[in-house]
This record gives sequence, structure tokens and C-alpha cells, in this order.
Amino acid sequence: MEENKTSGRDEIYSTKVKAGKRTYFFDVKSTRSNDYYLTITESKKRFKEDGFSYEKHKIFLYKEDFNKFLEALTNTVNHVKTELMPDVDFTQFDHAHEHEHEETEAAGAKPTTLDTELKWD
Repeated sequence: MEENKTSGRDEIYSTKVKAGKRTYFFDVKSTRSNDYYLTITESKKRFKEDGFSYEKHKIFLYKEDFNKFLEALTNTVNHVKTELMPDVDFTQFDHAHEHEHEETEAAGAKPTTLDTELKWD
């Protein structure tokens, strides 16, 4: 009999962001008491002599911390964009994301749309 690896925590929603050699997974899961939390997983492909493996790092984010986390992330990204790298046109990086959508559509899959404004309200 197959063991339930989620230990009673059902996955409700999932999306991924491919970023070079890394992939980020954003998963909403539920607890046994029907509460929700978010896991953010960074997965990196590591090559070894006999093949490859994936190195994963995971963050658990609970609802009471959503607003604080989002505010800190938004402030940090905005600081980099406006104070540290004001001359960089960050829209140039949107084109790579659009290309991923074209490849996804060509493969027959529905693309995931990402809103550039971060919100958890």
C-alpha cells in the first residue's frame, strides 16, 4: 500500500517559476483542521559523477505572516530596483517569461500567468 507522503496535508494550489538552473514552487496546502499555509521551495539541479540530483530548500509561510512577508519582499525588491539599480530596465526580463508562455502553449499546456504586483489580501 502506498504511503501518504503529505501526512494529511492536501495540496490546494501550486505554481512554479523556472529561473535558470533553479525552479521555485509555490504551493498552498491545508492542515487537518482546514487551515492553509504556503510552502516556497527552491529546487536546484546538481550534477554528480553518476548523474544528477535535486537540492531543495523549503520555507513554510503561515497566514499570520503573509502580510509581513509580502511587505518585506516588496520593499526589498523595490529598494533594489529604485536605489541600487535605478538604471536597469527590469521589463527586459519580462520577455523571457513571455517566451516560456509561447513554449508552454506550443506544447498544449495552459500557461500560468503571474501578476507583477505582489498581493496576498
